[in-house]
Amino acid sequence: MLLRNERVLPLLLTFLFLLVGAGAQNSSPQTSVGPASSQVAPAGAASQPASQSQNAPAEGHGVAAEQNRPAANDNGTFVFKAEVQNVVLHATVVDDKNRLVMNLEKNAFAVFENNQPQTIISFAREDVPVAMGIVIDNSGSMREKRDKVNKAALNLVRSSNPQDQVFVVNFNDEYYLDQPFTSNINLLKEALEKVEARGGTALYDAILASADYMKKNARLQKKVIFVVTDGEDNASQDTLEQTIRRLQDENGPAVYAIGLLGEERARRARRALETIAQRTGGITFLPRTTDEVDEISRTVAHDIRSQFAIGYKPTTPKDAGGYRTVRVEARAKGFGKLTVRTRSGYYPGQELTP
Repeated sequence: MLLRNERVLPLLLTFLFLLVGAGAQNSSPQTSVGPASSQVAPAGAASQPASQSQNAPAEGHGVAAEQNRPAANDNGTFVFKAEVQNVVLHATVVDDKNRLVMNLEKNAFAVFENNQPQTIISFAREDVPVAMGIVIDNSGSMREKRDKVNKAALNLVRSSNPQDQVFVVNFNDEYYLDQPFTSNINLLKEALEKVEARGGTALYDAILASADYMKKNARLQKKVIFVVTDGEDNASQDTLEQTIRRLQDENGPAVYAIGLLGEERARRARRALETIAQRTGGITFLPRTTDEVDEISRTVAHDIRSQFAIGYKPTTPKDAGGYRTVRVEARAKGFGKLTVRTRSGYYPGQELTP
């Protein structure tokens, strides 16, 4: 996924190399100069939509060069990209009145994988920094809604952990990485203001591109995608089922979605957003007006900062492969029915772990 301005850069570089090559041939006939295409991407590649482009590196991270080295986050805590045997679930607990419950101990929880009880080996309730993608619909129907949506997105960042790393993707029938990972609120604001409300809604493609960018570039274990859209997907190459499958890779992001949906398209669009959020451990909000979006963004920030991290070693080896269902239950004296929200399952693979 390329930055919006990077779409013209390969063309300019190609032209420059051609000029240099021509000058070298004229002044030194015996000197061999390689073709410009060996130095930069072909001009044809620059005209492709961002959905067909290579992922841009995170701001200042140099990920390709650092792939096999430990990386320090803002706390000075090192994280490694490695295949490990433990699974870490980020779980939110609410009571029967949908109020957050945060004062539970390890023995209040039970974890089941493929309906088999698992032994919890690590447990914490911490407000840890997260890697967050803000993914905003930029289709024509969003034109009048963007000011309030942008304000809500910025307030989400302000209400979140100050050490979060955030990137911005704007999408219509294509998607653009308008700001790589940063904690600079001014850069995020500039990216959100790149409004070109036009075209269709490639929601699934934008979410998956954001998840892929996050997988390759995030240096924090916990990952969240915050998406706002006002319509049903009508332009993606990927289907809803393909999107859910890929989001359920181990240590994939939780998706929090706001659907500003009209009556004529509410049913299918609502189902898609709710399914994505439920399977990944997030929430879908369906406000009646954009006036509610700002308060929802603060609710999302509070939810993200009020979770339990529950780790266990699966009884089934990871190399056995296949999809694993996950269920977490909570019971504690003095509480009625408790509901635990976390991802509904995963495909074993690689994950980030402390």
